[in-house]
Amino acid sequence: MSVVGFDIGNENCVIAVVKQRGVDVLLNDESKRETPAVVCFGEKQRFLGSAGAASAMMHPKSTISQVKRLIGRKFSDPEVQNELKMLPFETSESLDGGISIHLKYLKETHTFTPVQILAMLFAHLKTIAEKDLGTDVTDCVIGVPSYFTDLQRRAYLNAASIVGLKPLRLIHDCTAIGLGYGIYKTDFPSKVLVVAFIDIGQCDTQVSIAAFQAGKMMILSHAFDRSLGGRDFDELLFCHFAAKFNEQYNIDVYCSAKACTRLRAACEKLKKVLSANSEGHLNIECLMDEKDVKGIIKREEFENLASGLLERICIPCNKALADAGLTAEKINFVELVGSGSRIPVISRLLTSLFKREPSRTLNASECVGRGCALQCAMLSPVFRVKEYEVQDSIPFSIGLSSDESPICAGSNGVIFPKGQPIPSVKTLTFQCRNFLHLETFYANLNELPPGTSPKISSFTIGPFHGSHGNTTEAKVRVQLNLHGIVCIESATLIEDHVDDSVTAGDHHSNFEAMDVEPNSETVGYVTEDCVNRKCGSPCCSVDGTRKDKANRRLRVEVSENIYGGMTKDEILEAHEKELQLTQHDRTMELTKDKKNSLEAYVYEMRPKLFNTYRNYASEKERDGISRGLQETEEWLYDDGEDETLHAYSAKLEDLKQLVGPIENRYKDEEARAQATRDLLSSIVEHRMSAGSVPLQNKEQIIDECNKAEQWLREKMQQQDSLPKCSDPVFWSSDIQSKKEELNMVCQEILGSNGSPTSQHVHNTSDHQ
Repeated sequence: MSVVGFDIGNENCVIAVVKQRGVDVLLNDESKRETPAVVCFGEKQRFLGSAGAASAMMHPKSTISQVKRLIGRKFSDPEVQNELKMLPFETSESLDGGISIHLKYLKETHTFTPVQILAMLFAHLKTIAEKDLGTDVTDCVIGVPSYFTDLQRRAYLNAASIVGLKPLRLIHDCTAIGLGYGIYKTDFPSKVLVVAFIDIGQCDTQVSIAAFQAGKMMILSHAFDRSLGGRDFDELLFCHFAAKFNEQYNIDVYCSAKACTRLRAACEKLKKVLSANSEGHLNIECLMDEKDVKGIIKREEFENLASGLLERICIPCNKALADAGLTAEKINFVELVGSGSRIPVISRLLTSLFKREPSRTLNASECVGRGCALQCAMLSPVFRVKEYEVQDSIPFSIGLSSDESPICAGSNGVIFPKGQPIPSVKTLTFQCRNFLHLETFYANLNELPPGTSPKISSFTIGPFHGSHGNTTEAKVRVQLNLHGIVCIESATLIEDHVDDSVTAGDHHSNFEAMDVEPNSETVGYVTEDCVNRKCGSPCCSVDGTRKDKANRRLRVEVSENIYGGMTKDEILEAHEKELQLTQHDRTMELTKDKKNSLEAYVYEMRPKLFNTYRNYASEKERDGISRGLQETEEWLYDDGEDETLHAYSAKLEDLKQLVGPIENRYKDEEARAQATRDLLSSIVEHRMSAGSVPLQNKEQIIDECNKAEQWLREKMQQQDSLPKCSDPVFWSSDIQSKKEELNMVCQEILGSNGSPTSQHVHNTSDHQ
């Protein structure tokens, strides 16, 4: 069973696995610890990861990157529109308001969703892990940003299921970082240790405040800015030099997708140079219109350009402190991670904010992946991990309503408030007729990222068939699961129950409230409020009433509708399409391998023909093989440049048929000599064993040995008279058959006599 953690970044991905000696980060095909989150559709096959990044320049309009920014988003979202302006591929609005990606592949126009592209990335990472571990990879833990909505989390799960992965948990990035930080720390003080984790990634900034004790971590707050990351600093440099080159060289890079890609890549490198130097130089050959460009910028000038972005970094930090109810002085340590955290001015800014210098004890790029792998090991039965409690929380308030009216009017319908531990379960009791319709939604729009729809999902429970009167009692368990997704865990119909509670008035046409307890945590129809982080089962009753144990409980069907989510049929269709694409990629790889094998065979056989095999081929055979090799080489670089797997296989087979007889003569000469030695050794053994048998059997054995020896002598004399370029009179297989025949005859002679030495002879023959 695999124990794998995936960190899907906007730019790069990290795969971490737990092994007996600890947590390792896997290397990709290029022996790098980070794999680009890029999918490139070439002319004949897909290129994923590092291969996709290498092919991006040749196929800019069919290269898809930064798909993480598009998952679960609406096409009309202004932020999405800004994202799409920086991406070279073609997009449009889908029927459900989502994003459709259009590109040309195999001379056809294909349409994909961001979930399908993410599934391709998962498939590539899964392949890397399986190749390293030597086993199938299914169970895993995946890191997600804390600002991901319910729809985005479900999109990750759908993408994973398309390629056969089973996520045990979607864990928040900063929670994974905190897990990797706390599980190895042993020098905890007697009081609670409070740590601020600041993750400045390539496209977003996340801040979490965590409290640590021995064997326990609790997330106090999450805050974020999902549109502030390292790439925004790259974009500042890009815009600066684009305007400068337009003025200095009269070229507009915005008119060329390839020029934009090259300039952005150069600006990213320049940002890294400025992190360690006071000034940086930018030089690009033939950027556009065959013009070479160069520029220079000082770190001070760069920091002035980025002043607006730097001010925004403080906002989520202050919000995280406020949500946790703490001041900066209460923070014991500040851990700074993420690919965008290496800019010196950011460290100085955080030092002034938290009154202490940020630490960099964690690997900035790998800490999320390592934490995911550790969480997978804790959830897996394969590894024994020391007891460590991870208490995460949801950053948004989630409400529940029926027929568009809140269940709990006093609290705006909030069933899971902001900061609710993950996982949590709450049980609601209803008096229902026929069907029960429930809606989940985000209760506070101010907590959500801009442009996020408050609707989550709807549930239809029923039908109910009450045995007494027109209504029946039902208990509905609403769960906030390990993934941070709200769902109906179960609905139970209770028959023949004892009426032991107060029944409120009929608020809706199809159900009425009962068991109202004014002092309960969530006022309204909630009768049980349970938060059990390990098993998720109800363990307490708010109203304190005792139910009749003889009540009959029946499971009721629950149907779920996810707003903007994929249906089961759509997931199955995406799975089938992924299988087809994977099979085509595999065929193309086999075709390339076969073509390379054919080319290698031509170049390998040509020198062998006139050196190693020279004495074993006649002049006519050498001429024929040379002509065949030459024709194949010319075909490879002409008509055979782009051929099918069958064509390359047929060509290779034709050459092997020409060369086969010569190779057989060469190889069989040595094998024939060895077989001759084995036969002679066997003859000597049988002659020696004949001394301890009766005279009649002895003569028979010696006679058989003489016949075999005579046969061998005659064949060798005939073979010596022939040239090496002729097929041999007898092959090594003939000698081996003669030896087996001799052994069998001698064993039969000894066996028919019942001699006590027959077993000895048999063993000796087998040994020889």
